[in-house]
Amino acid sequence: MTGTELQIVRTPSLADAPHVPVLIVGAGACGLTAAIGLRERGIDCVLLERDALPQGSTALSSGFIPAAGTRLQKSLGIEDSRESFAQDVQAKAHGDAAQHLVEAYTRAVAQAIDALEQRHGIVFEVLDGFLYPGHRARRMHAVPEHTGAALMACLQRAVTAAGADILTDALVRVLYVDADDRVLGLGCTRPDGTRETLACDVLLLACNGYGGNAAMVSELLPEMGEAIFAGHVGNDGSAIAWGRQIGAGLADLGGYQGHGSWVVPQGALMSWAVMMQGGVQINTEGRRFHDETLGYSEAAVHVLAQPGGMAFNVFDAPLLALARTFPDYCDAEKAGALRTAASVEDLAQLIGCDPAALRETLAAVGPQQGEDGFGRRFQRPLQPPYYAVRVTGALFHTQGGLDIDASCRVLHADGTPFGNLLAAGGAARGVSGNAVWGYLSGNGLLSAVGGGWVAAATAADLLKH
Repeated sequence: MTGTELQIVRTPSLADAPHVPVLIVGAGACGLTAAIGLRERGIDCVLLERDALPQGSTALSSGFIPAAGTRLQKSLGIEDSRESFAQDVQAKAHGDAAQHLVEAYTRAVAQAIDALEQRHGIVFEVLDGFLYPGHRARRMHAVPEHTGAALMACLQRAVTAAGADILTDALVRVLYVDADDRVLGLGCTRPDGTRETLACDVLLLACNGYGGNAAMVSELLPEMGEAIFAGHVGNDGSAIAWGRQIGAGLADLGGYQGHGSWVVPQGALMSWAVMMQGGVQINTEGRRFHDETLGYSEAAVHVLAQPGGMAFNVFDAPLLALARTFPDYCDAEKAGALRTAASVEDLAQLIGCDPAALRETLAAVGPQQGEDGFGRRFQRPLQPPYYAVRVTGALFHTQGGLDIDASCRVLHADGTPFGNLLAAGGAARGVSGNAVWGYLSGNGLLSAVGGGWVAAATAADLLKH
């Protein structure tokens, strides 16, 4: 073994290895949430994190967690319910999302947020002022900084305070399994090349998706094979690789979160709230090409299909003010992403398109036009000066992986569960179905936080038997 290969090693025991009741591979939002749930039950656990600092996909996101029926949501007088949330998730996926996980995660994520707030001191707020695509109520919970990095810092502090151990710079490459497919432990590689082995009673894979594995993306998501990957490098598909070796079922491998607003060349994310509140995407021919309010995930495919695989987010002063409330956008503007045009002619020159075509496009943006050719209705026209940001479509993270039941137990290809192997978050199938358009805003953190909370309860139950 080279130290970089992913392996399943069959062995009858790991009697000489240090033992921990629950091992968690990956200290992202899923793993950290699971560790908090385990420590609330008095169960010892160790998280193994490949990086020097737990970050993962969550740190690169906006950090918004959708949840319905939380204490905070109720205190704000927001009318919502788990059932409505579940319906919205399924509606976005056209009924293709795994219903058992939709029900389990929409229930668990509210429990997790309440616990994190009330028992672990994490301050949340519910985003105000607009709805994300597909959500009927304000249910995006965020820490005050409105960044995924800040959310990760809060979760890590809560984990440390709860008494869970995080072993960083620990690259897990080996799972040890007995003849009955029961996981005995794992092997990890340290920065100096040494290898360590740990034994466990329950193993939770909370590690990653496969968006950073170019070969897997080409195999499973050919439509995004040439797209920019804007996710975390740790998304190397290790959970899928192990699953294939051990005979686990795989599901929804065609599901993923794209984003049609990746700022180029600055390499930053621009909030889709600008599109939802009246902004438009215009290609280099001066034309709109889709209904921007349907979702930022499928927008990635639409943008990549345009000439040069790019477009311009076009908006005006009120929408610029909205954009500036998002830290990611502010970073992009500081890097020089924002362009200003005093007139349609100036905007056309900026985009490099025919002024007449652009004038026709912008004339169709406004309430007087009713529903446009893409099925979108606008509340007001855009007013000069105009602002534009050049964007492309990007792959953020995948939504398919190991097949799991409602308790996050990994399933064999025949549908029977492994005895003590769990998976959640990016390692497992999510709730977005099997295509890009099934991704409802926040589904990634719904699966991570909700799945981590479910997995903690399942691990505790398995330890009793």
